[in-house]
Amino acid sequence: DSEIDRIEPLLMTFCSLYSMSLVPLHDDEFWDGMPATVFQITEIPDIVKILRDVCMGIIRYMYPDKQIPMQSNNISHNDEILISSQPIVTSAREASAARAHKQMDLIRQRSSHFSVIFKVIVQLLQQLRSRDVRRRFCPPEYWLTNQYSLQLDKLYIIPLARGLAEPSLLTPETRDSRGPNTFQFLASELRLITILQQIPFVIPFAVRVQVLNLLIQQNKNEQQRNAEFLQGDSISIRIRRDYIYEDAFEKLSAENEPNLQKKFRVSFINSAGLDEAGIDGGGLFREFMNELLKSAFNPIRGLFKLTSDGYLYPNPTIGFIEPNFGSHYYFLGRMLGKAIYEKFLAELPFATFFLQKILSRSSGKVDIHHLSSLDPEMYKNLLYLKKYNGNVEDLGLDFTIVNSEIGQTQVIDLKPNGRNIAVTNDNRIEYIHLINEQVLKFREGLGDVINLEWLRMFDANELRILISGVSGDIDVNDWRKYAQYRAPYNQEHPVVQAFWRSVHDFTENQKRQLLKFTTSCSRPPLFGFKELYPEFCIQSAGSDNDRLPTSNTCINLLKLPEYQDENALKEKLLYAIQSSSGFEYS
Repeated sequence: DSEIDRIEPLLMTFCSLYSMSLVPLHDDEFWDGMPATVFQITEIPDIVKILRDVCMGIIRYMYPDKQIPMQSNNISHNDEILISSQPIVTSAREASAARAHKQMDLIRQRSSHFSVIFKVIVQLLQQLRSRDVRRRFCPPEYWLTNQYSLQLDKLYIIPLARGLAEPSLLTPETRDSRGPNTFQFLASELRLITILQQIPFVIPFAVRVQVLNLLIQQNKNEQQRNAEFLQGDSISIRIRRDYIYEDAFEKLSAENEPNLQKKFRVSFINSAGLDEAGIDGGGLFREFMNELLKSAFNPIRGLFKLTSDGYLYPNPTIGFIEPNFGSHYYFLGRMLGKAIYEKFLAELPFATFFLQKILSRSSGKVDIHHLSSLDPEMYKNLLYLKKYNGNVEDLGLDFTIVNSEIGQTQVIDLKPNGRNIAVTNDNRIEYIHLINEQVLKFREGLGDVINLEWLRMFDANELRILISGVSGDIDVNDWRKYAQYRAPYNQEHPVVQAFWRSVHDFTENQKRQLLKFTTSCSRPPLFGFKELYPEFCIQSAGSDNDRLPTSNTCINLLKLPEYQDENALKEKLLYAIQSSSGFEYS
């Protein structure tokens, strides 16, 4: 204890001062090192490793291998009996209560000693992690702990799901709350929950994705355990093909369908007003989601805009187009949540600052460094303003920005009466931080379908992968390994052999075009083609050698004519995927 008392104030002081020194630094200053920052960029990875290990040590110290009762207002007495490590019987309550009380006294004592320093260290680690995500300076293995091994096959997913819904387990208010409905966590569960809430980046990304999938599956089991094919607790919607967004916005509003975690059963109405043939076993839902998201986030609709480098972000002046824009962003958030919930990959290239706002716990605010993903030129100009050595008043700036939208130019105050307040040397930092987009409605809708705490296990770049899939090269061998065929095709058929030889010869862009042509997404699943559902399948389209290949993206099906010439196969396949002609519904 004396050693702890000696080290603790030193560590607290170091982390607090270093954390504060990072706040005004932009990324170039952080990378340049002295004199702008107290450490060279090459020294910081070792600091990361030390702070990571200190955090892990505090977590182990806080939660020794004993059960600790935790307050949970949403858990019934029956739930408590079901998921405790041992059945709770009335005769054992008094004996266990004394032991629990003694254990809680120890936890409270340790809490008062360590919760504050833990928060300070975590804040600094999160700042450094955010810098590393934007511009890597730290080897990936420096973030990962070797002090914790997560066995997913033994994961207590119900306690984990409910634990992540709690406030931070290191807050005194949570620990000190005692009531009749206590929920018992194992110490191993408490440690995992705290890690995933506070420092999730110490666990490999792939493992966190598996945790997310387990959490979603557990939620589905609760939501849909009574649902069966074509019956049960599901949502049935009829959608006009020519008005997919409008119909979905009305029929899937929170007022009409408060719970989007249910299964969807989709049927389409064609342009003539007639019901299309087909029963939705999952394919029509995929087609619906693909067309809806493509339409909803299309900049032509006006709800989202594109940055200069092609990334999506909410239109800041949507009020000119749609006064009731809040309900639309809430709806879009719910639909993106549904896509993540169903592991539906959608090619939506969201800007990093927008994804960071979604993950933020502070009312959607992000720091100035993320402005570069919105407007690199504005970011450059603002940093020039920050470092300007002359008198800022000479630049003639005030607290406004000028927006030009749909033929109108509007001067927007960044603060009350901003057009009459000059930017000076004293307030220029305030001017920089007032340029901040708000996405609360979108985030609120997203959180209505999928727990935001689950998504906060990931950073903005990782969330982009969850939404759109991996961006690396396509592994054709893996694709072929999990491909299926319909007679007369099989893996030894000459046409199939010629097809895969052609795909191997494709450029990376052509491979992506083929994948998009057949599955509606140009990116493969995160863990390879074994996760593609439905499985990629090749079916014969007859013996007409003049016919182009076609596809049915709702079931990941390629209809490939039985070409007699391999060069003709490659030529017609490239023509089809590059012209995007060929979708037909079966």
